[in-house]
Amino acid sequence: MFTLDKQVLLLLFVCIYKFNGIESATPVVMWHGMGDSCCFSFSLGRVKKLIESVVPNVYVYSIRLGDNEIVDVEHSYFGNINKQIQEVCQLLSNDEKLKDGYNAIGFSQGGQFLRAIAQRCPNPPIKNLISLGGQQQGVFGLPSCGAMSWGICNYINRVVKYGAYLQFTQEKLVQATFWHDPYQEAEYRNKSIFMAEINNERYINETYKENLQKLQNMVLVKFENDSIVRPTETEWFGFYKPGQDKEVLTFKETHLYSEDRLGLQMLYESDRIQFLSVPGDHLQFTEDWFIDNIINKYLL
Repeated sequence: MFTLDKQVLLLLFVCIYKFNGIESATPVVMWHGMGDSCCFSFSLGRVKKLIESVVPNVYVYSIRLGDNEIVDVEHSYFGNINKQIQEVCQLLSNDEKLKDGYNAIGFSQGGQFLRAIAQRCPNPPIKNLISLGGQQQGVFGLPSCGAMSWGICNYINRVVKYGAYLQFTQEKLVQATFWHDPYQEAEYRNKSIFMAEINNERYINETYKENLQKLQNMVLVKFENDSIVRPTETEWFGFYKPGQDKEVLTFKETHLYSEDRLGLQMLYESDRIQFLSVPGDHLQFTEDWFIDNIINKYLL
């Protein structure tokens, strides 16, 4: 009788524990954008605190490369992005708290980097992949690149404009790897070591398609008045029609969709690609918007 009572009490305690939201939520992994770091109080540090204040008992891991925040900022500009992604894959796979899966939020270029994680490193699995202003088909134009250093921005603009597809540039400058020149489509496809590769531009990697189709949702957020990303439609997988930089193809008009190079057709037809828009500049959103449209819908 005593044993049975203990079992009943234990079951009751577990039910109350879960009902009150004490049970651990799905972890969240974030990757910052260009010129930013994992933990600055005015950027991802603030977002981390916001998520923790709304989602009970959640583990939030903000990706940092290097020994401190300054080195992390440098990595957002310089280095081999494929090696960085490989390092992040290892960090995530070694984190015991992520073993059952996690929700991923990428800010600006972090959006396409986390998509590469989903395609290349399916364990632990990403459940919901959220891209805030991510450049999913790359960019053509870098009018500004963060508030950390205008000197760095000017240097990047010059190098990318005149030598984006040089091997040295591709391996040393992060932004060159998602530079997509609509006037040089063949050059882009053959020499882009990151964007053309993860978008299956040269050949179709079936594993990439299979892994991407495992997502519960891919959430693509476009900033309607984005002055940083060109074209803004790249945030929804759109891009310039080849050979010019005025006419923009929508998501469904691109060859990535029509040729089903990434498995996007299945995600779209099963209502697992969500297109959200914000009437602001790049990464400009309110806490209320983030709570209502991201946390409440995809993190709780």
